[in-house]
Amino acid sequence: MDVDLRKLRYFVAVAEQLHFGRAAERLHIAQPVLSRQIRALEEELKAQLFVRDKRRTELTAAGEQLLADARPLLAAAEALRRRVGRAARGRDTFTVGFMPGLIVTTAVRALAQRHPELTVEVVRTTWDDQVEVIRDGRVDVGYVRLPVDQRGLRLRPLLTEPRVAVLPTEHRLAGKEVISIADLAEDHLLQPPDAVPEWRDLATELREGRRVPEPAFHSVEEKLEHVAAGQGVVVLPLSVASFYTRPDLTHATVRDIADNQVCLAWDSARRSPLIREFVAIAEG
Repeated sequence: MDVDLRKLRYFVAVAEQLHFGRAAERLHIAQPVLSRQIRALEEELKAQLFVRDKRRTELTAAGEQLLADARPLLAAAEALRRRVGRAARGRDTFTVGFMPGLIVTTAVRALAQRHPELTVEVVRTTWDDQVEVIRDGRVDVGYVRLPVDQRGLRLRPLLTEPRVAVLPTEHRLAGKEVISIADLAEDHLLQPPDAVPEWRDLATELREGRRVPEPAFHSVEEKLEHVAAGQGVVVLPLSVASFYTRPDLTHATVRDIADNQVCLAWDSARRSPLIREFVAIAEG
């Protein structure tokens, strides 16, 4: 049986929204059309994907499995489309993704010098999309900060660096060069607790059940604005905190948490000589 990628996209939209109406709006199609397509997909797969009633829509076990498998499949299809499109337009390009705080100029310049006919581009990524841009073909390789979902990727460790707590200048710990994670137990962390498990295991607001979910930040700059406003603290790699230095913020090394690991990552299914060459350059 051939799986229809369009139906898979429709399915993922409903699975992410858990609402047929909102999914139809996102896809710019009529809701009855979307419902028919999902029913057709269920018939093709011989599995019920959703349980619906008047109040809610939920994924079945089969739906959960399909969602886990469909996302990387759609990303791979999009990556294929991008690469074929570039080839058809005669654009010989190589794109490198990089996270904030990382400088990739030396490796990028070295590859460009070796291949004058090649256009080498760079794309700044975020915690939310550093892996997504590899899977969907927007970048050929990416400098990523762990942890990431490593499924379908190859990773090559490059370096580690300490992490620091970024604080407003009026914070009680401001001025200290080194602190313990226990010193932040009373503070509100403007990150998911799992991002700093050492803090999660000590945090007073978690123990007392009064944690307010952190806002959905889209950049380092947004996080730092909230820190400067006194709404909480963040833990960042040292290079990131140093790059975004500003007069109303300070930072202190946290001595008893794990360092941040930086790796080079690429799609494990690709066999590109340019990827191998760039990895060798970056490691050197």
